[in-house]
Amino acid sequence: MTAVDVPLDVPVSPVRVALWRRLVRRPLGLASLLFLAFVMVIAIIGPWIAPQDPNYADIRNVLAAPSAEHILGTDGSGRDVLSRLLVATQVSVFAALLALVVAVILGVTSGLIAGYYQGWFNNTATWVTELTMALPGIVVLLAARAVLGPSVWISMFIFGILLAPAFYRLVYASVTAVRSELYVDAARVSGLSDTRIIGRHVLSVVRAPIIIQGAIIAGIAIAIQSGLEFLGLGDIGVPTWGQMLNDGFKNIYKEPMLLLWPSLAIALTCMALTLLANVMRDELERTVSVRRKRRRAVATATGSIAAVTTNVSTGGGDVLDLDEVPIFESTGIIVHEDDARSKATEKVLEIRDLRVGYDQPDGSHIEVVHGVSLDIRKGEVHGLIGESGSGKTQTAFAVLGLLPRGGHVTAGSINYEGTELADASDRVYKGVRGQRIGYIPQEPMSNLDQSFTIGSQLVEPLCKNLGLSKKEATERSLDLLARVGIPNPKRTFDAYPFEISGGMAQRVLIAGAVSTDPDLIIADEPTTALDVTVQAEVLDLLRDLQAERHMAMLLVTHNFGVVADLCDHVTVMQSGLFVEQGPVRGIFNDAKHPYTKSLLEAILDEGPARPALVTKGAGA
Repeated sequence: MTAVDVPLDVPVSPVRVALWRRLVRRPLGLASLLFLAFVMVIAIIGPWIAPQDPNYADIRNVLAAPSAEHILGTDGSGRDVLSRLLVATQVSVFAALLALVVAVILGVTSGLIAGYYQGWFNNTATWVTELTMALPGIVVLLAARAVLGPSVWISMFIFGILLAPAFYRLVYASVTAVRSELYVDAARVSGLSDTRIIGRHVLSVVRAPIIIQGAIIAGIAIAIQSGLEFLGLGDIGVPTWGQMLNDGFKNIYKEPMLLLWPSLAIALTCMALTLLANVMRDELERTVSVRRKRRRAVATATGSIAAVTTNVSTGGGDVLDLDEVPIFESTGIIVHEDDARSKATEKVLEIRDLRVGYDQPDGSHIEVVHGVSLDIRKGEVHGLIGESGSGKTQTAFAVLGLLPRGGHVTAGSINYEGTELADASDRVYKGVRGQRIGYIPQEPMSNLDQSFTIGSQLVEPLCKNLGLSKKEATERSLDLLARVGIPNPKRTFDAYPFEISGGMAQRVLIAGAVSTDPDLIIADEPTTALDVTVQAEVLDLLRDLQAERHMAMLLVTHNFGVVADLCDHVTVMQSGLFVEQGPVRGIFNDAKHPYTKSLLEAILDEGPARPALVTKGAGA
C-alpha cells in the first residue's frame, strides 16, 4: 500500500466554520452582534414607528418630563425626544455607512490595483494617499460646509474620501505580500484573468483585515459625525445623535437626562463596533493556529507510511563541488547527433536566441539567460538540467510569461505552435496558458490557495477555459483525481489543501495541469519538494499521463536520475547558457562537456554500499 492509498483517520470536513457562527459562541461577540442588529433594525424602521413628527416643536411642552404622551420627555424646543432618537438613529447610522462605503470602494479598489499591478498607478495612488493624509480633516469638512452647505450626507461623503487611505495602506501592504505567492502564479497559468485572480484569490486574503478595519472605521465615522453635529455644523432640519447631544448639553442644568439618550446611543454603538472588531481579530488568529495544527496532524498521518523508492528516481549522490568544475571557454553548445529523432515530427515549442534580463533600480541591467535555443517536438519529454541558479526556471518562466517583476525577455523568440510568446502581453497568453500549456510546480502546497477547497480550484479553470458547466467540470475533476491515483476523489475534492499530504497535493496539481488536454506541459522540478518515498510514484504517473495523452513535456530539474527515468532528450544548462544537448542515451554514454561529466559523476552508479549504522548501547 502506498502513501496515497491509505485513508486518512483525520476527518476531512472543513475546519473553517463560518465566521459569524464562531462569533456567536463568544459572549462579547454575541452581545456586540445583538446590539448592532438592534441598532440596524431601529435605523430601518425608526421613522415608521416614531410616535410624533421629530421636528414638531411645541413651545407649551419645552423640557417636559417623561409622560405617557412623551415617553422620554421633550427637548429644549418642545420636540419629542423618543421620536427624534428613532429618526436620528437612521440618519446617523446610514450617514456613517456612507462614509464607510466610500472609503472601502476608493481605498480597497485602489489598494488592490496598485498592489497587484504596481507601476504608474501605484506611484500615483501612493502620492494621492499621502496628500490626503496630510490634509487636516476638520479644516476640509469646515471648508466643505462653507461651500456646499450644512449637509450631513455631503460631510460624510467627503469624510469617506479622507478615510480611504486607511484602507488603501492596509490592502496595498497585504496584496504586495500576496501577489508573489506561488498559488497566484498557478492561477495565472491555469488561464484565469487578472480580475478573477484579484477578486477570488487576492481579495480573499485581505478580506478579513478589511472587515476588521471596517468595524473600526464605522465607529470613527459615527464619532466624528456626532462631533460635527454637536458643534452645530450640521443641518438643523435633520435630526442626528450629535444634534441631540448639543441640545442636551445646552440644557444640562435644567434637564440632564437629555444628554443620556444620545450619549448612550453613540457610546454603545462605538463600543460594540470596537469589541466586534477585536473578537473577529481573535477568531481569525485562532483559525490560523488551528489550520496549522490540523495540517501538521494530517501530514503526520499520511507522511509516516513507507513507499517503494528507487535510486533512479531520487538521483541521490555525492555533493558536486562546482568550484572544481572547469568552465567551458566557448559559448557554443555541444549538440549530439540524433538519428532516432524524426525531423519531420511537428515542433510544439521553438526557442531561438532567448535572452532574459532584469532591470535594476540604478538603471543597470542584469542578464540571466544568454541567448539559448531549444526545440521540443510533439510527444517528446525534454529535460532541462543544471545546478540551481543556472537559468533553468528563468527559461521556463519566460515561456509561461511568469517572470518576476522587473524581468523580461530582452531578445530572441519563443514560438509556441505559431504564437509568439517572447515578452508577450496577457492578451496574447489568453487561450494559451491553462489551455494549450499546462504547468506543474515544484512546491505543491504553496501553489494551492488554502482559502478554497481543492474542488473549487479544479472546477474554476475548467469552466473558464473550456466553457463547461459546473456539473460537467465537477465530473471531469473527479475523474482526473481518480486517474492520478487519489483513492477517494470525492473526499479530496471537498477537502482544503491543508488537509492533504504533499504527495496528494502534487497529484492534484498534475490533474489540474492535464485537465484541459494541453499540447505542452512545463514541469518545474515536480518532485523536489516531495519525500523520496513519493517521488517514484509521481514520476511513474507523469510518464503514464504523457504517453497516454501524447503531450510534449519540458522537465526542469537538477537531477540526472529523473532525466534518465523520464526524458527522451536533455539540454544541460550552466550560468545562463546551454552547454550540451542531445538524446538522453547519448549524453549518458558519451558526455562531451566537462560540466555534464561532473553532473553525471555526482550520481551514485553501482558504487560501494554505505556501511550499516552502528547502534550505540543504552548506557552510551
